Amino acid sequence: MNSAQIDAYLRRLGAARPARPTAEALRELHLLHLRTIPFENLSIHLGEEIVLEEKRLLDKVVGAGRGGFCYELNGAFAALLTALGFGVTALAGRVYGDEGRLGIPYDHLALLVRTVDGGEWLADVGFGAHSHYPLVFAERGDQPDPGGTFRVTAAGPDAAGVRGAAGAGGGEGGGGTVAGDVDVLRDGRPQYRLEVRPRVLGDFTAGAWWHSTSPSSHFTQSLVCSRITEDGGRITLSGRTFKVSAADGSREERELERDEEVLAVYRERFGIELDRVPTVRNLRNANRNG
Repeated sequence: MNSAQIDAYLRRLGAARPARPTAEALRELHLLHLRTIPFENLSIHLGEEIVLEEKRLLDKVVGAGRGGFCYELNGAFAALLTALGFGVTALAGRVYGDEGRLGIPYDHLALLVRTVDGGEWLADVGFGAHSHYPLVFAERGDQPDPGGTFRVTAAGPDAAGVRGAAGAGGGEGGGGTVAGDVDVLRDGRPQYRLEVRPRVLGDFTAGAWWHSTSPSSHFTQSLVCSRITEDGGRITLSGRTFKVSAADGSREERELERDEEVLAVYRERFGIELDRVPTVRNLRNANRNG
């Protein structure tokens, strides 16, 4: 990223350029990212190509004012953090399903971030409802957060009885080591398992392709656009259902009948300008007939 791109990204977040890549600066950027740039899968249903290259991600997230899913959001955030002097390593994760089974390899992209004041943090602005602030990567106790109580634990064997190997941290950002693969829990429920070996953005191409094209992927089966609000709640547009959740857990929702209402919510509540209302593509039938 060049200086102009950094400034444009920070303007979108409403953030000043941090003087140093500290833990406090990371916390602020992380929260502002979640408040400003929505988690959304609209490209899949609008027929837009998803390309995991830094320039393409910045063009979408910064230039076009859009959001994205994990590969795009954490990929773009990694570029910003690296340009600001943070040490950043991409980590591959597998998401736990409803029955406790792990998803595909490269199912999720999260970030291990090192700061100049000595911390190693798990940063994740691309998992939808998750922690509002980075988690201390080496901490194995409870970590209270506005998004819930989180815990990073050593991973046990997977369904095949295989334990995750230890791997070096550092990657392109340099410095530090981490022990073994970890599970990330929210309110006692496993969210995803992270491999600790460093990865690069291109490693996630197959995972992004599967989630964008497979009729078995939940991203191809529904529409979502969601972000945190300044009061700690969340707004979500799922198809034509607009949901407003407060920090105390109360929730309101309403159906948007007219296309103009849907487009107005995308524009006014998420900052996304669209010329047509996205609709779920029936990929299962398309694949059957293709």
